[in-house]
Amino acid sequence: MMKISVTVYSTDLSDAELRQLSQLGVDCIDFGSGSAFRGVKEQGYPDLDELLKLKRRLRSFGLDINRVTLPDLTKNFMEGNHDGEKELENSVQALKVFGEAGIPIVRQRFEGDTFPHLTVKYRALHRGGAIARGEMLLTNEMNGEQLVKSFETNWKRFCEAYRRLVPIAEEYGVSIGMHPSDVPHPGTLFGGLGYQRIIDEFPSRHVGYIYCIGTRAEEGRSSLVYDEIRHYGRKGRIFLVHFRNVRGSLPTTKAFEEALLDDGDLNMCRILLELYKVGFRGCLNPDHVPILEGAAYTEHPSWPNTCIHWSYNNVGYAYSIGYMKALLAALVEFAG
Repeated sequence: MMKISVTVYSTDLSDAELRQLSQLGVDCIDFGSGSAFRGVKEQGYPDLDELLKLKRRLRSFGLDINRVTLPDLTKNFMEGNHDGEKELENSVQALKVFGEAGIPIVRQRFEGDTFPHLTVKYRALHRGGAIARGEMLLTNEMNGEQLVKSFETNWKRFCEAYRRLVPIAEEYGVSIGMHPSDVPHPGTLFGGLGYQRIIDEFPSRHVGYIYCIGTRAEEGRSSLVYDEIRHYGRKGRIFLVHFRNVRGSLPTTKAFEEALLDDGDLNMCRILLELYKVGFRGCLNPDHVPILEGAAYTEHPSWPNTCIHWSYNNVGYAYSIGYMKALLAALVEFAG
């Protein structure tokens, strides 16, 4: 059966935090920052002994590590600067360390995979005054020729990185999952057709997706989500699911707003059933959660007005986890 994971951005989790996660019924931790692990600041990649120590500590609370993030590949790498090769080497070494530690899923971030200047960010108010992330489409300032040139340049650098990383992932039995570009504008590296190209270019079973329901719905609403779950899921390429609901989409309303799981446009119960039907048995992560009364959160400049990682006593996450566990319990009764 599917499990539940939550995202954190630090390895310095207190006993109280880990107890609360265990009490809520969380199964696994996803580490969302490539610099979260000890050793990265000192040598550029995680220290294996410290990672194994962290893994043992989490297991003492009934938790496990599901997904980690490799050190970021920044503008230096994407533009072919000399320092960029050192960044890639750090990612290669990090992947080997995570493989040695038995971590099942890694993600590699690529700077420049989104076009933030094409939307305006705003604060949406939902049920009872809940604060949610909203983004509204602006006029596309890039012409078609520029879009194609930018995409192909970035795609070339992406392929260079994956050609180094994929053989190592295969050697260590690690899956490399890619999150879609959020926001998925035309021409973004991992939006639209670019997302499909990943498994065309790299047909390895260790290459696939951190499939974000909300981000893909931003591009094509529920019909696209159902189609992609069937397409990628039957190939066994969905490694982790970000279980996020939204209102609106870029093609229809020219804007979208993230929403609580029961308060968006998507039928999350049906989505769960589609995942089950294609054989997905990995983790569901509540991902971006609207800000409810009393929640303490750290605002991220790229994704304001939402909680992008779990925090102690965050009622929005507690609600989302409970909602997901109820759906999973109902799925057992329904599916048998």
